[in-house]
Amino acid sequence: MSTWTITDSYDETILSGTLKLLAQEWWTKHRNPRDVEASLRASQLVFTATSDGEVVGTARVLTDFTYLATVLDVISSEARRGEGVGAAMMGAITSHPRLQDVDSIELICQPELQAFYSRWGFTGDVGRSRLMRRTSNPALGGAAIS
Repeated sequence: MSTWTITDSYDETILSGTLKLLAQEWWTKHRNPRDVEASLRASQLVFTATSDGEVVGTARVLTDFTYLATVLDVISSEARRGEGVGAAMMGAITSHPRLQDVDSIELICQPELQAFYSRWGFTGDVGRSRLMRRTSNPALGGAAIS
């Protein structure tokens, strides 16, 4: 049985392992380590799953703790996929005491992950709302800025 520990705050000791996880995903692999560290420090909650000192999962949440929380960069180690790391991370996020009274917890995912996230009550039914994007990152699509 796999075991890991999940924490909810940024600690400098997890930066190296987090960078390794980010390097494996198309939307995060080109991120600058300095910018990653800044984004982790600026995130209100940084969830990290570790096993025997190795970072095996990461996610972060931007929130005002009242109206909206946005879950970002949910990643589990490729070597540990299928062991429940991602599910444990999402369980920790959705049950976190500081997020219990937030009106809406939201995330963006690829279509093939919708069933996974629906296990925690996430739905694609968002009424008339639509995602809009302005980006300088061509990998993300959307309207480019220069």
